[in-house]
Amino acid sequence: MKKSVVSVIKPIGWTPFRTVLEFKKANHAYMYDTISYAGRLDPMAEGVLLLLIGEENKNRKLYEGLKKEYIAEIIFGITTDTYDVMGIIDSDSLKSPNKKKVEAEVASLVGKNLHKYPPYSSKTVGGRPLYWWAREGKLSEIKLPEKKIEIFSSQLMEIKNIKVEEVGEMAIEMIEKANGDFRQEKIIKLWKELLVKGKNKKVMMIKVKIDCSSGTYVRRIASDLGEKLLCGALCTSIKRVRVGEYEIDDSMMIF
Repeated sequence: MKKSVVSVIKPIGWTPFRTVLEFKKANHAYMYDTISYAGRLDPMAEGVLLLLIGEENKNRKLYEGLKKEYIAEIIFGITTDTYDVMGIIDSDSLKSPNKKKVEAEVASLVGKNLHKYPPYSSKTVGGRPLYWWAREGKLSEIKLPEKKIEIFSSQLMEIKNIKVEEVGEMAIEMIEKANGDFRQEKIIKLWKELLVKGKNKKVMMIKVKIDCSSGTYVRRIASDLGEKLLCGALCTSIKRVRVGEYEIDDSMMIF
């Protein structure tokens, strides 16, 4: 029996649009239905994506407003212009923060605050998405929009040191999975250069679980943590494990 809402697992490298197309290919009963998705996931993110079928598209705003839960891995001492691995490396101090300060900052995330959209996002300003302003080098001509969000809980699940070479190899593997024009050639070149610079060095990685309101960008949270701790940071992994009542363990894998 066909459903009006299907929770699927979007893999790393796919856009939500491609996820819809692949779902239709794998499920011919839905081939001619109108299908949209509720709540974007970045190409480098994975996890729960809600597909709305037919008449349920009229309720998209309702689904987009559902609470989300993410598990993310954050690396300190490296930054990119996208706040994740799919970006131009613009800082590589390879500095690690104090463990106690990390614990305190993660705990302090809980609450309501104004959340700036990342420069590389689809939020529109002046009729153009923010990523257009970023790619054209015109971010100085606009003010980054903000949104009120709430983080209901933030849990530090793990903290460890990891080799820079391991980070770089992981980043390159993820980038190579992406389809479309995301400056991959230039970005991979910079990660390969960092592999050489960071040989035999380690950086701090943390794993966090964040329960938050709609519109929260986890990679922005990672960047903000890096700024507060004076060493820079980026997300190496973002997994959305829940949207409202829809959990990843009950979601469909379509590849």
